[in-house]
Amino acid sequence: MTITEPLTTTQFTTLDEIHEAALARLDPAVRDFLEGGAGEELTLGRNRGAFEHWALQPRVMSGLESPSLATSFLGVDLGLPILTAPFGADRLFDPEGQVAVARANALMGAASIAPEAGSHPIEEIAAAAPAAAAFGQLHPMGPEENFVRMLKRFEDAGYRGICVTCDCPTGGWRERNLHNRFEPGIDVVGGNYPPGSGVDVDEIFGQLFDIDAPVWPWSKLGDLMTNVPLPWFAKGIITPEDALAAVEAGASGILVSNHGGRQLDGVMASIDALPLIRDAVGPEVGIAIDSGIRRGSDIVTAIALGADVVVLGRLAVYGLAAAGEAGMVRTYELLRDELRTVLTLLGRGGIADLDRRAVTRIER
Repeated sequence: MTITEPLTTTQFTTLDEIHEAALARLDPAVRDFLEGGAGEELTLGRNRGAFEHWALQPRVMSGLESPSLATSFLGVDLGLPILTAPFGADRLFDPEGQVAVARANALMGAASIAPEAGSHPIEEIAAAAPAAAAFGQLHPMGPEENFVRMLKRFEDAGYRGICVTCDCPTGGWRERNLHNRFEPGIDVVGGNYPPGSGVDVDEIFGQLFDIDAPVWPWSKLGDLMTNVPLPWFAKGIITPEDALAAVEAGASGILVSNHGGRQLDGVMASIDALPLIRDAVGPEVGIAIDSGIRRGSDIVTAIALGADVVVLGRLAVYGLAAAGEAGMVRTYELLRDELRTVLTLLGRGGIADLDRRAVTRIER
């Protein structure tokens, strides 16, 4: 992908325009890598379709002014209730990848989850935008000593929490990628393990392609997380049982996620799992959610159903692929303005005023 000229943040007037521009700039196999899901892509479709079952409940003549979008997650203050997903292979979408994402996050009040399997070292991301490089992401697999080494690298670089991707003990059955014979190369996923680092990248990520590799138990993860004094949250949780197990293992938060429909096909939509998980873990556990979020009203619905923040995956990539940092900034501008509009029409003073009375379950 080559961007031939700078794009201003006013070029796009809707998120759909950003989506269209992003897909037009990507190689077909990379487009499928971005847009595709696992199996028959049932869960991929459910993630969007499930939002149609949740209707917003407006309050008119509220007398409120200027709704606030400020919130926090695991001690990190945010101007927008948004984190960006730890999507790897980020150089496929823009040369600066997660570095550009972090700069846009810092400018707009969001925060990054920096990926282990990214194109750029986590130290480079943190240096580019210290305020936004809030969380680091790891896979609980491979050699234990490397897991602990990466934990300490995140701590030393100034990250304030850890996201552990728990739903990826092996890669999902992604037929678009199989059809295209497409697999991201080490050059775009090995930014944290460059040649000469003394780390075998194939050993680190080989489990993603090895169905017989051992799967860590919660007890092992909990023990290893004691190596750094940082709060952590478990990504890829879709059942109350796993949410409770994560909290028992020491997690301060949960990322309700089916991996954007890219791991196990046939599971329920994240937005439908969210209220079940909130009820199970109670009000004190931090909850984020991803999968299927495409606009400001989706963010409002998610927070009303129990999330503290949302995590943007594909929506963030669309902005990045469309116009790099400028495309990310424009994505946030449009989301911010839609969020403020929806909150005003709901009669809510801000993100903190949302609860389940703001939504109702309906049949389509």
